[in-house]
Amino acid sequence: MPDDARREAWRQLALDPPLALGGPPVAGLIRTDPEDFVVEERLGFLPYGGTGHYLLLVEKRDANTLYVAKCLARLAGLPAGDIGFAGLKDRRAVARQWFSIPARNIRPSAAGLEGDGFRVLEAHPHSRKLRRGALAANRFRLRVRELRGDLTTLIARLQTIALRGAPNYFGPQRFGRDGANLLRVNDWIDSGRLPRDRAARGFLLSAARSLAFNAVLGRRVAEASWDHLLPGEIASLSGSSSVFLVAAVDEELARRCREGDIHPSGPMCGEGDMQPGGECAAIEQGVLEMLAPLPERLAGFVAGERRALVLRPAELLGNVSGQELELGFELPRGAFATSLLREAVSATVPESESD
Repeated sequence: MPDDARREAWRQLALDPPLALGGPPVAGLIRTDPEDFVVEERLGFLPYGGTGHYLLLVEKRDANTLYVAKCLARLAGLPAGDIGFAGLKDRRAVARQWFSIPARNIRPSAAGLEGDGFRVLEAHPHSRKLRRGALAANRFRLRVRELRGDLTTLIARLQTIALRGAPNYFGPQRFGRDGANLLRVNDWIDSGRLPRDRAARGFLLSAARSLAFNAVLGRRVAEASWDHLLPGEIASLSGSSSVFLVAAVDEELARRCREGDIHPSGPMCGEGDMQPGGECAAIEQGVLEMLAPLPERLAGFVAGERRALVLRPAELLGNVSGQELELGFELPRGAFATSLLREAVSATVPESESD
């Protein structure tokens, strides 16, 4: 496939995958102000105590995670790599997230420390550096302004999403501003050379895996099989990284899937990933062959994993007042609020540099 055709196909697969519930009944504006997009990390554990590190709860406004980490490192006289955090958060938002910092370089009274776009709310002794992915969930509060369309149908659509969920796509943030990370993936495929910088290399590989996943999920959405098990499915246990092969779908497994206890899954391509069988394998292989040699290249650099195809929000609450929608919900780590929102609202979202 010529480079231009490949890049356009990738942009479609990554940034505009099929909707599961049909076109959104309303359109509106989001992130007019950072306060329209509020997210709070829930770690799922308490600070351990100890003397090695401090956990800092930081509130940031209109600032991305990597910027805040660099600021904390500079204030403490440390390399940026010594600062730990569990996940990246959008710039155009208000986010409360946790960072870790070596205790020798931070005073116990760090609460109140601040810089341009952020301030430290709490500081707690902790025994170790905070690692990526070390969180349980994120809680969101969103405001969509200037709604246009059928507001009655919007409420019904939100009720459907609360019960059925939405496709668990990686959001546009994963692919960089204007899909720039996809261009870097394309350059890697053509040249065989990865960036030397560790962070840039990580963003590239992450975008490549996310592209392949969105492509497989998009095919399942197009075939209306994204939210139920197929023969040969690798089922994902909700709230866990555990997976198991479904040779045949019986009523008990189908019930567990309807109730959200287990989900169908898709590939996070890499070395040694568990392979589906039957009908599920035929779908995945057909999609991944179109992306060749991307899946094979990834196998040389990352370990294979599985990711649930279904995103089920917890405690989804929506309220329409005048021409504004307020939404509150909780999502598991790694899930994108924008992927849930796009099933209900055609929202104009400013570009963001991170997820």
